[in-house]
Amino acid sequence: QVQLVESGGGLVQAGGSLRLSCAASGRAFRYTFYNMGWFRQTPGKERELVAIVDTSGATQTYADSVKGRFTISRDNAKNMVYLQMNSLNPEDTAVYYCNAGPTISGRSGPYWGQGTQVTVSS
Repeated sequence: QVQLVESGGGLVQAGGSLRLSCAASGRAFRYTFYNMGWFRQTPGKERELVAIVDTSGATQTYADSVKGRFTISRDNAKNMVYLQMNSLNPEDTAVYYCNAGPTISGRSGPYWGQGTQVTVSS
């Protein structure tokens, strides 16, 4: 069983910053074997890619809409993945989900967290 627990969401004004965290755990879950990612979803829309980091942390993939503003990173010693979000705008408002096992090209993996709400006010 894999558990992914997100934290760090909230309400922020446009232009502000937030840092999301995801703690990964699970019996027999080899965290360092998995790419990790963040996806987001708004009502009525499909869940979409935000960012993915490979197992070592050396390679990242970003959606065009967040390039230059968001940074994904991971700490393999702590089984944590982070999403630093800067220059937020109202279009970034969504529920953000941590994902384990995505491909570096952007396809989601099999394990999801429960999501954390990010709301950006104008």
